[in-house]
Amino acid sequence: MDAKDILGLPKTQFQIPQEKKSRPPKEPQRKPDGISREVYALTGGLAPLMPSIDASQLKKRPPSDEKITWQWLPFTSSARKDDLQLFHWVRVVNGVPPIGDYAFAKYNKKVSLVKYTDEEYEKYLIDPAWTKEETDQLFDLCEQFDLRFIVIADRFPSSRTVEELKYRYYSVSRTVLIARASSPADVAGNPLVKDPYNMSQEIERKRALSMVLSQTKQQERKDAEVLAEAKRITESRSSLKGSEEPDVPIIAVAGSETSDKAVAVGDIAVPSNSAAPGTSAVTADNASTLASLRMLCVYLQSYALDQMVQATSSSVGLRTIKRVEQLMQDLGVNLKPKVPTKAVCAAHLELRKDILNLLNLQKQLQNKEAEGSSFHDNPYSEAPGTPKMLIREQDRPFMSDALNFGGDRLGKSNQKRKVPGRTSEGVPSPAHKRPRKLKASDL
Repeated sequence: MDAKDILGLPKTQFQIPQEKKSRPPKEPQRKPDGISREVYALTGGLAPLMPSIDASQLKKRPPSDEKITWQWLPFTSSARKDDLQLFHWVRVVNGVPPIGDYAFAKYNKKVSLVKYTDEEYEKYLIDPAWTKEETDQLFDLCEQFDLRFIVIADRFPSSRTVEELKYRYYSVSRTVLIARASSPADVAGNPLVKDPYNMSQEIERKRALSMVLSQTKQQERKDAEVLAEAKRITESRSSLKGSEEPDVPIIAVAGSETSDKAVAVGDIAVPSNSAAPGTSAVTADNASTLASLRMLCVYLQSYALDQMVQATSSSVGLRTIKRVEQLMQDLGVNLKPKVPTKAVCAAHLELRKDILNLLNLQKQLQNKEAEGSSFHDNPYSEAPGTPKMLIREQDRPFMSDALNFGGDRLGKSNQKRKVPGRTSEGVPSPAHKRPRKLKASDL
């Protein structure tokens, strides 16, 4: 007795577990040459973040004919003016020490300053707020500290702000350059002359920057809300203005040339649509557009001409507009006048009106010709506009009942089946009896 007998479970044969498919063994990663086992174990076989040196370079040996040694040798630098002699380790190849200047002397860059003479100072550079001794000290410190004005302000003997020191240095340099030049155009491209230093703007910039940096989180959120609300108000006003006013640029009349080129909208004569019969009148939208254009006293003629053309052509379809433009091109007329004067604009609009009237007349003629051709092909068809002929009761032909045996059945089949809740509009027909059979005595 086992657990299955106790629980009353059926006995089943023991299922042999299926053998799992063995995966192919991974090939062990071989340690690259030139890297120690400890370093390779630390990396875990991952690629380094920074590009490493090729392993072949690690075992590269110097040529056998070169003998390299390191020697403790003295050196001097051209960046120093005191001829100080120092020592450092130098790589010496075949006993020949390297010659030339110190390798790091090329990084000693100096700022070229504008120097003035006593005559130039007395003639151009006198300032009540500055003495000559202070100006000389300023230029000496600028040369010593390479125009690092924060350090210069700290080393300056009198109490001067950084902005005052900058303004004095740049104003003196600019004045000297202009005085030495033969003409102002020679130094116009110099940065000191092209972009003069503005002390008031620099003070305001630093004050605004300090205010921004000293704001709290609550003030920043408040400012962001104010900017968002201002942006929303600006967008709503612009959308409202665009919906109410036409987007027509207004120019101011200044001088005789502008007044000759500009022309009032109300003076341009717009041809009427009453030249040809059947032509549709200008719609309410067109009238409002023309009225809004006439409200402007002065306008750009080419732009107003486009508005007038759109207003007059809005009542027709796109295909008609294309036909008008194609016909104008065939006639050799530009779609937009090259010289949009008052007379040319009026003539251009008049031509468009005439072309629209011509196309409308051609369309009406085609319709009339189509009606005439259809009448000639079928002369018995009713002409359009002809009243229908009414058949009176007395005009119907007489038929005897004896010769119309199937008439009752035909009439009965034409009757509509009456449905409950459905009424007949016409007068109900009288009930018909089934005809009796004829007997021999009746013949």
